[in-house]
Amino acid sequence: MGLPLVIRPAYTLGGSGGGIAKTEEEFEAFAQSGLSSSPISQILLERSLEGWKEIEYEVLRDGADNCITICNMENLDPMGVHTGDSIVVAPSQTLTDKEYQMLRTASLKIIRGLGIEGGCNVQFALQPTDSPYYVIEVNPRVSRSSALASKATGYPIARVSAKIAVGRRLDEIENAVTGQTKAAFEPALDYCVVKIPRWPFDKFPNGDRSTTTQMKATGEVMVIDRSFEAAMQKGARSLELGGKTLLWEDPAWSSGSGATADDLPLGPNDMRLWGIMAALRRGYTVNQLVERTLFEPWFLFAFERIVKMERRLLAEELTQELLHESKRMGFSDVQIGTLADMLPEQVRNLRRQWGLRPVYKTVDTCAAEFEATTPYYYSTYDEENEAEPLPGKKALVIGSGPIRIGQGIEFDYCSVHAAWALSESGVRSIMVNSNPETVSTDFDSSDRLYFEPLDEESVRDIIDNETGDEDSGGIPPASVVQFGGQTAIDLSQALSAAGLPILGSSAEAIDIASDRHKFEDFLSRLGIPQPPGGAVSTVSDALQVAQTIGYPAVVRPSYVLGGRAMEIVQNATELIRYLGAATEISPTRPVLIDRYMEGKECEVDAICDGEGVLIPGLMEHVERAGVHSGDSMAIYPGLNLTEDEVDTIVDYTTRIGLALGVRGLMNVQFVIHGATVYVIEVNPRGSRTIPFISKVTGLPVARLATRVMLGHTLAEEGYPTGLWPRQGLVGVKAPVFSMAKLIGVDWHLGPEMKSTGEVMGIDRNFSAALTKALLAARLNLKEGIGVLLSVADQHKAEAVSIIRGLNQAGCPLYATEGTAAMISAMGLPVTMTTKKLSEGHPNVMDVINDGSVGAVINTLSGVSDVLRDGFYIRRAAVERQMPCFTSLDTARAAVESLLSGNAVYDIGTTSDYLNGR
Repeated sequence: MGLPLVIRPAYTLGGSGGGIAKTEEEFEAFAQSGLSSSPISQILLERSLEGWKEIEYEVLRDGADNCITICNMENLDPMGVHTGDSIVVAPSQTLTDKEYQMLRTASLKIIRGLGIEGGCNVQFALQPTDSPYYVIEVNPRVSRSSALASKATGYPIARVSAKIAVGRRLDEIENAVTGQTKAAFEPALDYCVVKIPRWPFDKFPNGDRSTTTQMKATGEVMVIDRSFEAAMQKGARSLELGGKTLLWEDPAWSSGSGATADDLPLGPNDMRLWGIMAALRRGYTVNQLVERTLFEPWFLFAFERIVKMERRLLAEELTQELLHESKRMGFSDVQIGTLADMLPEQVRNLRRQWGLRPVYKTVDTCAAEFEATTPYYYSTYDEENEAEPLPGKKALVIGSGPIRIGQGIEFDYCSVHAAWALSESGVRSIMVNSNPETVSTDFDSSDRLYFEPLDEESVRDIIDNETGDEDSGGIPPASVVQFGGQTAIDLSQALSAAGLPILGSSAEAIDIASDRHKFEDFLSRLGIPQPPGGAVSTVSDALQVAQTIGYPAVVRPSYVLGGRAMEIVQNATELIRYLGAATEISPTRPVLIDRYMEGKECEVDAICDGEGVLIPGLMEHVERAGVHSGDSMAIYPGLNLTEDEVDTIVDYTTRIGLALGVRGLMNVQFVIHGATVYVIEVNPRGSRTIPFISKVTGLPVARLATRVMLGHTLAEEGYPTGLWPRQGLVGVKAPVFSMAKLIGVDWHLGPEMKSTGEVMGIDRNFSAALTKALLAARLNLKEGIGVLLSVADQHKAEAVSIIRGLNQAGCPLYATEGTAAMISAMGLPVTMTTKKLSEGHPNVMDVINDGSVGAVINTLSGVSDVLRDGFYIRRAAVERQMPCFTSLDTARAAVESLLSGNAVYDIGTTSDYLNGR
């Protein structure tokens, strides 16, 4: 076939390990990574069809050979970009009827020919001009696209597939959305759906941002409107990228007199959408953009119409007609205000004055041919509102939006349990979210669902719709902001300022916990210690605070999620570099500086009812303070905490909850340094550990917190205050990382969160629970595997016991020069990797690439060439999917797990776990 070729590893998800090879070197690299990624060590080599259209069909078949098409979807990005990393529109917008029917017929032939019973996803490559096509792949199961197709159409694919699996026919299965039709009816769409991926490059700005056949997105948003333009605008708002809309441009694109459209990111990457918009503003024609992007002209003409409306809003007086046209095209109040030189609230008031409010249309699978019994809704600026206010008591649950690092599926778990608890309490639950991958956007998880962006404008519009007029009660529903992560919490202040009620903790309590100065004063009044530090708004103030509290110091922006842009700095030079490169420092965006305390870190979730506080359990982190809690291994119960430390944590938590006036959930994080327990931070909301602590203790934390938010006391619910009695099980939560797909990203553990998920191990003792968690996270060590060690000088003393444990387990030891010298001095056998990367071969990378080692322990050093070599070591280990430990605490736990089947071996600070303490 010749190059270029597509390398596809067998039995992997998200294109892991694959890519498009255009050179011999790329072919060798992708073939090696693909074989390593495939569980059966198999790769498929295919002709590259870069530039062709990519089309998907979602089809269903039952045991009686009845087949239907659920919907088809079209990728904006042409072939060469993984469909999970592509913007997708449903139904397809640019196919001719002949092309649509040709691919539909092929899909039905395929599902019949394979004998699949249930859901099936078929992906096609379609030549843009002459219409020949190839089948790219068939997923004989429900897939990532199935979730999108289900939410886009209202057709419950997984539910129907499950019934087919037990022998039901499509004409026997009721359509649960309409309640009147059968599942044999093909869905009809009278609207446009757009899916946009959510990438993690706000966390990793220096990573390789190109999009290829290997998926890099951590999540996605789905939006619905009557036109493609409006749906695209909503989608950009839904991504929650710091308030970015399609108006946003990188300042670097306009810097310097020589900046042209040729410098814009028009190739496959996460900024391509904004690059196209910027190019159109600079006079690029659609034909020029077709050449650069290989996008279908239809989509580019739609983007051009958005730019033309931008120019009108800049140049013309904002009349009622112009405002209506721009809203129909999806422009937000913020965008209109920016272009028309008005405040967003002024635009909102104009809308109200002119009676321009969104109406809500139904997603019902049948384009309103039948009345739906469990519909969900999307907003549009059209006629006839189909979502009349729900009668009776009701509350709005604000979801958590797209999955990203720091805010994952844990918050969706909380939102769903909150909706269920509301319904059980006789309160109608209204869910608002933009994520098609989650249970919260299932049509039957709440009494009513709105598929909308989670920004102030959309949420207030929904509340207005549910408030209705005086004849329907005129009372706005209270909003539940505690379960949607930082997304919902960030909306609390705007909702309160608009005079809208919040269920549970007040906006004032949330603000005290979130505002550094207020929280410092609050803890000081209670006499509860916290690490010394302060909030600063200038570089000189930062240097002064750091000098006062001493180095090392933890620095981070305020109001961030998942420890974004958080670092530990060792001196003034590093602090100045951080302030110059990583943050925007100003009076409105202060930087927080704390004294770094290397101690034992632990945390609690607590339920407060105003009279008492219930703590389901204490969680102790394996890694010391300095590793983000989301990246730490957490253990329930805190087996190494003394009785005095437990009593102090319970006391501080109780006093904080009562004094803050928390109603519902809060999360408190502590560090134990010396003999003192310090409070690191308080989050006045549900945390990512709620599912973990709920499952290991059996306590329905989210449900109970929702009942408390509704006004019930813990006593009325039958629960005591204080620390919930320890259960007979031990639970270990371990992080999961997706760094192999993020080329150029270093994943060493630190104060900024990098994990994309987590696993959990439960057993009657710590050793077994730890082993299960490590196995699930693929961090387990095996007897006899080679281990490469490269340990920084400051960590060598701590590493001695770990090295002895590896030797006892029969693991051949390989090490860099300094670490090898230490191991030899211990009298243990070791193979030294003789050369640094810059010195040729054999070097440290060779033992990874040739399979001599199956795990790596590498701690960070500040020496530049060692730091560079360490990065390549960690990247090589991750890309070959072998355990790589950058924290000795994590490595120690893994070695303990390895040795737990043998005689108990004392290797340091966590040995008490193995003794059952």
